[in-house]
Amino acid sequence: MTVVPSLVPSATPRSKTPGAPAIPRGQNLIGGGFCDARDGATLPVIDPARDRLLTTIPASGAADVDAAVAAARDAFPAWSASATAERADLLDAVADAIERRLGELALLESLDNGKPVSLARAVDIPRAVANFRFFAGAVRHQQTACHPMDGDALNYTLRRPVGVFGLITPWNLPLYLLSWKVAPALAMGNTVVAKPSELTPLTATALAGILQELGAPAGVFNLVHGRGHEAGQAIVEHPDVRGVSFTGGTATGARVAAAAAPMFKKLSLELGGKNPTLVFADCELDEAVRGAARAGFANQGQICLCGSRILVERPIYRRFVDALVEEARARTPGDPQDPATGFGALVSAAHRDKVARYVALARRDGGVLLCGGRAPELPGELARGAFYEPTVIDGLSPASETATEEIFGPVVTVHPFDDEREAVRLANCVRYGLAASLWTRDLARAHRVSAQLASGMVWVNTWLLRDLRVPFGGMKDSGVGREGGRFSLEFFSESRNICIKL
Repeated sequence: MTVVPSLVPSATPRSKTPGAPAIPRGQNLIGGGFCDARDGATLPVIDPARDRLLTTIPASGAADVDAAVAAARDAFPAWSASATAERADLLDAVADAIERRLGELALLESLDNGKPVSLARAVDIPRAVANFRFFAGAVRHQQTACHPMDGDALNYTLRRPVGVFGLITPWNLPLYLLSWKVAPALAMGNTVVAKPSELTPLTATALAGILQELGAPAGVFNLVHGRGHEAGQAIVEHPDVRGVSFTGGTATGARVAAAAAPMFKKLSLELGGKNPTLVFADCELDEAVRGAARAGFANQGQICLCGSRILVERPIYRRFVDALVEEARARTPGDPQDPATGFGALVSAAHRDKVARYVALARRDGGVLLCGGRAPELPGELARGAFYEPTVIDGLSPASETATEEIFGPVVTVHPFDDEREAVRLANCVRYGLAASLWTRDLARAHRVSAQLASGMVWVNTWLLRDLRVPFGGMKDSGVGREGGRFSLEFFSESRNICIKL
């Protein structure tokens, strides 16, 4: 086993692609040491903005997962018995280390994801810091219940760690979502085997290095790179993994659930979304347009919470749509590593092609492209990148494929409605139920409509305003379970009731 160096890009390229920054080869972290896959297999890590090789990571399989789970299982007794303060102190130290390396981590996130480095600096990396700090405080201040009984008996509840958790995270918010799972899992005394997306592994490897540098006990945090159907499936199916927290697509989530359920694992699934933005005629129009554009196009539309179905009350429909198109056109794709860029690349050429197929379906079904709908022409190396213009589509049936299936890209459809009842019906007519936002000045309507939306989260006159204490998760095909605040502490632990006859 070898220790991986810092992942900060150096001035001398070591990649086979001319001009690419030099990023050391990624490795797994198993039992406190960095290592390659047992069979030596590797996967490429591609910069999607320039279609160039950045580095490689292990293409891990079942044998690598077995080793990681064994290390986590061996570390569990001591870690689960450690003092709460010790675990919380480690989380705070991780937060401090991430904050010190904000610039480096933001660049890594931009390089392997395609998102603007400015977005990673402002949102992704600070949110990872906040996640570790929040759960450090939450575990220090957690409370459990006490229930006196008539007849001189007393019940009290203990929360105890579960064991080894498998944490499987997606490519759209790599460090952000990994920290959302790692922090509460470790805080509650579990050990983990984490598998980030093979498309965006760089900041996960950096996090592993930070934990090792801080002296985290060997085996408490293990990192296994690889494909979902190989390394990910092996984690889910492993009998010594007692819980799985998965964020990703609905189809993959169904396979995770099918594998985990017969073994009665604890399971949290945060899956897809086709989220509505409801805009009423009494809204503050300029704010609603800006909010809907942000919800539709943030991170190139690659956020599970993005509002890709925009429902607008008919009296303001044309004014709203015209203003939305102006907002979309103002988001110009450019070099993600340029601090001035606000709109970057999609995660891969294959994903860009998927987005383009849905736009082609919209054309076939009578949709009118008001803007976008193509890959932009960019200079130099960027011409090879996975870019796609922000796209607004009018004239589609709300039941069309483009309007009901998750695209996960910078494509929104707009639809008019005539009254609250129709707005709610259209909002709830898809199989997903993750998030929604609505824009109105009428407080009574805000409460009334929000209560009728089949959605795990509703924002009123805002979008993605997150409080880490509140439950996060969806309904219907958007997932099972809730995380965040006490919900995460409960998921990553087992309740044990003690009844004492006095």
